[in-house]
Amino acid sequence: MNRPLSPHLSIHKKVLTAVFSIFHRFTGIGLSVGAFLLSLWIIMLALGEEYYGIFRTISTFFIFKVILFIWTLAIFYHLYNGIRYLIWSYGKMMDLNLVYKTGYVVLFLSFISTLLVWLAV
Repeated sequence: MNRPLSPHLSIHKKVLTAVFSIFHRFTGIGLSVGAFLLSLWIIMLALGEEYYGIFRTISTFFIFKVILFIWTLAIFYHLYNGIRYLIWSYGKMMDLNLVYKTGYVVLFLSFISTLLVWLAV
């Protein structure tokens, strides 16, 4: 009676394509939350100097910069992985070996693009 009722995630092998798909969905949700926060920032700018001062105080915290860095990484990951999915929609680059290689290219480009943006600022 200690056995699982149905196949559980812990018994399945982690497939890279599934992990990339899940992260694509997570980054989409994260980008939605980030767009909401970006809207709040614009509203704070429009409300005047007092509210902008509140934003400036919040933006000095280290956790704010970490979240912004992760959001930047999510933007690039979602962009590059979305382009990969778009190419797959045309039936191109569907060979399993190429799917794995392009997955690593997506990760590499995401990290490099994020670093370039943050080093340019």
